[in-house]
Amino acid sequence: MKVRWKFVALLVLSGWLLAANVPGVEPLPDPVSNNAVAILRTHGDLELFSMMGLGAKKTWDSVTNAAYELDASSGKAYSIHSVPGTAGRIGAMAIGVGDRVFLFGGYVIYQGGGMAVPDVNVYEPGHDRWIRGIDIPVPVGDSVIGIYRDRYIYLVGGRANQGLISDVQVYDVEKSRWLKATSIPGTPVFGHAGALVDDTIIYVDGARANPPGTAPKFVASDECWKGKINHHDPRKIEWTKLPPHPGDARYRIAAGGSERDQMIYFSGGTDNPYDYAGIGYDGKPAEPSAVTFAYNLRIGKWETINANTPDPTMDHRGLLVTPDNLVILGGMEKGQQVSAKVQVISKLAKTK
Repeated sequence: MKVRWKFVALLVLSGWLLAANVPGVEPLPDPVSNNAVAILRTHGDLELFSMMGLGAKKTWDSVTNAAYELDASSGKAYSIHSVPGTAGRIGAMAIGVGDRVFLFGGYVIYQGGGMAVPDVNVYEPGHDRWIRGIDIPVPVGDSVIGIYRDRYIYLVGGRANQGLISDVQVYDVEKSRWLKATSIPGTPVFGHAGALVDDTIIYVDGARANPPGTAPKFVASDECWKGKINHHDPRKIEWTKLPPHPGDARYRIAAGGSERDQMIYFSGGTDNPYDYAGIGYDGKPAEPSAVTFAYNLRIGKWETINANTPDPTMDHRGLLVTPDNLVILGGMEKGQQVSAKVQVISKLAKTK
């Protein structure tokens, strides 16, 4: 049985989150960051999901396996069955496909270290249950995730136990098997951000490794890439380098795409890559960027949505896109504070 937790929202027009500012939204019951997020549209209703992540203490033992479902039509939110396993994860990737949510990989953190795991967990909201999928061939976290033809789920790059990888791993939902697609041609990165709309993957930034013996261990990457999936073979991707996006290169930006808009949106993140607690690999505290921008697939150009987004955040695994707004669940605010906020950002460009 679902257990309701306190959540009140101003919701209009058949359950879509439409208002640019939603004063009635109360925070999540617990602060959470680096949580996997996903969105489903089922029976005309919009469902938002948050799974696992880092708690307010920002310590290895504050990582949670708790999961929540937000029902936009009623304004209610519920606890759902926790993600299976004895420990929670950070850096996992999630996406809604049909009437299910697929959750991939991420890192289990323990005192003094951590490891990427191969787990594939599939949540069935209609039964409030998890089932196990086929393990990821190369266990990974901090990948960019996207869905093609409602069948093929792409995991682009990320951080594996052997280091940063260029692999593009593809999960065939219909046949429950893994495929290997064309690797990314650029510098291997993790904590990059992007999405897949129609047959196009866009990803940007993330953290790249410095040469051995050079400090800090990781620095921000400024590479932006577009991948076109071959219509006859989902394993083949043609990669093209893109010009820089608005603002500085950043790490763990919130990103999500919209077929309706033909846009891929990006918000927040930081120019200082960090370990999970928000302290940069250079020893300096990381702070979030206030820039929200997008890649317009119709015209093939970057656009600035808001150069001064209120209450910016970082440490994200995704951005949930509704017909009129962008929704961020949790994250880290200024001062590396783990947030419980449900933030709604307008998709409309702010004019000066």
